[in-house]
Amino acid sequence: MLTSVNPRETVRVALPATMKKNILVIEDNADIAHLVMVNLHSKQMHVDHAAEGTVGLDMALTGQYHLVILDLMLPGMDGLDICRTLRNEKVYTPILMLTARTTELDRVLGLEVGADDYLTKPFSVPELVARVNAILRRSDQYQPSQATRASSPLRFGELSVDPDKRRVQLGDNNIELTAKEFDLLWHFASNPGRVFSRSQLLDCVWGYGHAGYEHTVNSHINRLRAKIETDPAKPRYIITVWGVGYKFSENEIGQGVA
Repeated sequence: MLTSVNPRETVRVALPATMKKNILVIEDNADIAHLVMVNLHSKQMHVDHAAEGTVGLDMALTGQYHLVILDLMLPGMDGLDICRTLRNEKVYTPILMLTARTTELDRVLGLEVGADDYLTKPFSVPELVARVNAILRRSDQYQPSQATRASSPLRFGELSVDPDKRRVQLGDNNIELTAKEFDLLWHFASNPGRVFSRSQLLDCVWGYGHAGYEHTVNSHINRLRAKIETDPAKPRYIITVWGVGYKFSENEIGQGVA
């Protein structure tokens, strides 16, 4: 049974232990929270709920979740601050933001602080479920299997990328990346020499195929270059292919596994 909530309570939807996907919903609107929880429950997902921002943050920091569905406007602590805090604490759980705000600036802010997808209210249940499933599929693709875990880190010249520890090193220096910067770099490093358009990068890394978000790719690539390139104006690793997009330099292929 699903129970109504107040801003200082959390509600757990009890499911059998065999269910694999654990979802946290941080939403103060009881009707919307109930709708989301019922529909994800029907898809065989385990769902926890918090109706207040600080409670939700504590659950996201201490729980084991495959996805956080996060409202932007919350009592106690808003969704942007929760998202920012999770990423600063190196919690890389995927985040789907829900909000009544519809301006492009609000959507971009959510993506820039580390959200993986963005859904505006009112939304349809089939679209919500489709976005949840898409995020979970992408997340699974970034989880190395036990058999390949030992060989998964890659080295390209002085650059080392470890997907298991989500660690990047340039020579002896650790490079601090946001969750999305790491995902973008790993996608490039896993496909050296392959050229990706901005739209393809949005689809593969963000899950966004909508026109108008290409500048999000540009800003992330600029920040990546500032962190991993000796001279960002003359990049060694992430190369611009004019009129097409970007690629990871083929000149760095063949340096072996880290």
